[in-house]
Amino acid sequence: MSLFPDSGDVDSNTGSKSEPLRPQFWSRFALNELNHSEWEALCDGCGSCCLIKYIDEDEDGNVDEELVEYTDVTCQLMDCATGYCSHYATRQDYVPDCIQLTMDNLPNMMWLPSHCAYKRLYKGQSLPSWHLLLTEDPVVTQHEMRAANVGVAGRCVSETSMSEEEMETRVVSWVNP
Repeated sequence: MSLFPDSGDVDSNTGSKSEPLRPQFWSRFALNELNHSEWEALCDGCGSCCLIKYIDEDEDGNVDEELVEYTDVTCQLMDCATGYCSHYATRQDYVPDCIQLTMDNLPNMMWLPSHCAYKRLYKGQSLPSWHLLLTEDPVVTQHEMRAANVGVAGRCVSETSMSEEEMETRVVSWVNP
């Protein structure tokens, strides 16, 4: 069960056979108890984490999530038509500073959108009703995500050949931290 093209039974990060998803793992296990396949299955594929954003940190490195500003400008690897990364498994070979979300860095990433399953589960909230793990139907999930105004597909532009000044004019309000 995946929203992502070509995800198959092989783990795209390790090249090995994917581990099975345990029934309702998201409600039965803590995030740090999930296997790699379960962790990856939490991603709803919205692409919001790949958008360029302006994040102000205080001197201790703390971020007020209410002050984070998202733009509609995305990483050069994003396919803006589909909303999927064109090189997800090897993205850090192309974009070395691409953040790989892990249990260790999740507490420092509360700038993620409010619908993000990782953030929601970390905060003790439930998955959004449209999440693929609940609907078990990629078409239904994608339709309901669009209805909920979630996702970058069809409404982002690539950072390629865009100036910093132009990016600053592209702040959007359709992503809520």
